[in-house]
Amino acid sequence: MSARKAALIVIDIQNDYFPGGKFPLWNAEGALANIEQAIAEAQARKIPVILVQHVADSAKGPAPFFNAGSEGVELHPRIKAAAPNAPIVTKSHADAFFQTSLESTLRELGVNELLICGMMTQNCVTHTAISKAAETYQVAILPDCCTTVSEILHKIALNAVATRLALTPAADAFAARAA
Repeated sequence: MSARKAALIVIDIQNDYFPGGKFPLWNAEGALANIEQAIAEAQARKIPVILVQHVADSAKGPAPFFNAGSEGVELHPRIKAAAPNAPIVTKSHADAFFQTSLESTLRELGVNELLICGMMTQNCVTHTAISKAAETYQVAILPDCCTTVSEILHKIALNAVATRLALTPAADAFAARAA
């Protein structure tokens, strides 16, 4: 069996999900702080970080949020500061693999394990984690580094996906890896 080589996939930490944005989420600031720590832990362990950014498909008309050119579509400045050199994968669907460069980016990095975190636990996070394209990877969601519209929906989504993959708190995900 080949050695594990992980990547931290950070999904949709964008301005519209924070206070003042078009669709603020429950615990957005708490999740952001945890994700910043996860990015720092990944970088300390030479684990690549990949940022994912959702941009609404303009062919479908204006969306409620994440419209191209808007302040809300931009990655949160603290995420850009935490991972200034991370590749950015742009998507327009919940599944970050669908019609994006994510798979080729992972292949170039030689990755076989995904540590997934981000925003909209029940949507983009879980759809990416259980994507058909993700089946070739060992996948874990970092539940303390995710959020959605409410705590109950966050917990329901994690409980549902737990039958398919690991839920691993960020501290545990990085503890077993050499610094």
